[in-house]
Amino acid sequence: MGSESVVLGQKVLAPDTAPAPASTFFIFGASGDLTKRLLLPSLYNLAHEGVLVDDFAIVGVDHVAQSEEDYRAFLTDAVRELPGSLDTEGETWRWLISRIHYVSGDFEDPDTYGRIRERLDQRKPQTGNAVFYLAVAPRFFATISEQLGAAGLLKEAEDAFRHVVVEKPFGADMPSAKALNRRLLAVADERQIYRIDHFLGKETVQNMMALRFGNGIFEPIWSKEYIDHVQITAAETVTVEQRGGFYDATGALRDMVPNHMFQLLAMTAMEPPNSFDADAVRSEKTKVIEAIRHMRPSEAIGAAVRGQYRAGFVNGQAVKDYRDEKDVNPDSRTETYVALKCFVDSWRWNGVPFYVRTGKALAVRRTEIAIQFKRAPGVLFRHLPTALKPNLMVIHVQPDEGVSLRFAAKVPGRKVRLSDVEMSFKYADYFKAAPSTGYETLIYDCLCGDPTLFQRADTIEAGWEAVEPILEAVGGGENEVQFYSAGSSGPAMSDVMLAQDGFQWLPLERDRPR
Repeated sequence: MGSESVVLGQKVLAPDTAPAPASTFFIFGASGDLTKRLLLPSLYNLAHEGVLVDDFAIVGVDHVAQSEEDYRAFLTDAVRELPGSLDTEGETWRWLISRIHYVSGDFEDPDTYGRIRERLDQRKPQTGNAVFYLAVAPRFFATISEQLGAAGLLKEAEDAFRHVVVEKPFGADMPSAKALNRRLLAVADERQIYRIDHFLGKETVQNMMALRFGNGIFEPIWSKEYIDHVQITAAETVTVEQRGGFYDATGALRDMVPNHMFQLLAMTAMEPPNSFDADAVRSEKTKVIEAIRHMRPSEAIGAAVRGQYRAGFVNGQAVKDYRDEKDVNPDSRTETYVALKCFVDSWRWNGVPFYVRTGKALAVRRTEIAIQFKRAPGVLFRHLPTALKPNLMVIHVQPDEGVSLRFAAKVPGRKVRLSDVEMSFKYADYFKAAPSTGYETLIYDCLCGDPTLFQRADTIEAGWEAVEPILEAVGGGENEVQFYSAGSSGPAMSDVMLAQDGFQWLPLERDRPR
């Protein structure tokens, strides 16, 4: 078979993809939205790929009192309501649902962890490995971890691992992030803690290392000598929906920037690691985040734009004011959009601005990294009516994963006229891989003990340290929230921020190259 891929259903499996070790996968928050919407579909896809062994089992943990049969019926009904619902009548679902169990109990009650221990004891003939996935509100992260530690459930044996998966947000500011890390590391080693960021499970994000370091044409020009600036965008069409209470206390800056956005920045700007060893890769990413220039609060006022959506239309659907959303303060100053100007003070990137923007209720759903190169000298084409556009590489993370490149070409004819043309690579055109949630790779890596795509404590703290001046400016009322209509590209001041530097955002609403 050589190096060819093996096609299984709609999935493409590399020939060296080994099944994950047998383990018990505990999900705290087993009845929650994250479990239904993302974790179960991801585990279903992994089962369909054949990388979960027969001795794999799932145990849901939640305060809801229900039988195992009731919980399985609840999950089956829940996934049937999802867009592009899973085949709950097929062999894969029957295989998965038969391995799902349930433990009822309060997260703060030691007796709950006694029942978890009983489950693990019952599973000893199959495996002693366990993953504890904390799909819960952030206030429970440290509590559950400490209860697991007190019950001895995080103690590893030579033939049994114990991993804890923590969802974001990892703290709400620098002090709380440090406090959370301190409490986690008091009961588990750093190598046991998997701080998950689903953006890093996207194929295109992972492909960035292959794109940069596996191709001799890119790495030599990936620096301040050739790159003018970088734009990193994560635009969402969704509103805060039913999460108004959480979101109003958090906002786009805390929710997205120190984790998602800075991880995309780090993947873009990192130095080549010596190997694909987890610590080698994570150390290079951490160096980038540590090198982000720390602004004074007074500087942060002009380098950050905060927005909040007003009533409008998204994809033809009416959207109400953010302040009218359920559980949102009617006088809220919380941002649903944020744009930042950052600098990475390293030899490679000194002086190159990185512009980061993310927001809700925007015109389109789009996550991308745009690399704008410096303009070519125009003396040869100074007779043309318009100046040459700079070359542009866009790494499309979602929804259509791929890479496109804009460059100038001569228009056919006797006169010299130039036009922009684009080359485009789409994963769907080359690889028969079904869309995924982004969690499949991360769950598989956690089961296999590979922390490469997960964040370390020092990375988390470096991210918070970089945004701390902006939080101070916000707290002092010096960075007021701007308003934008739902269905637009964000507040006008975001465009002004780039225009002051002679740049403009890549439009959100545009056609992808064919």
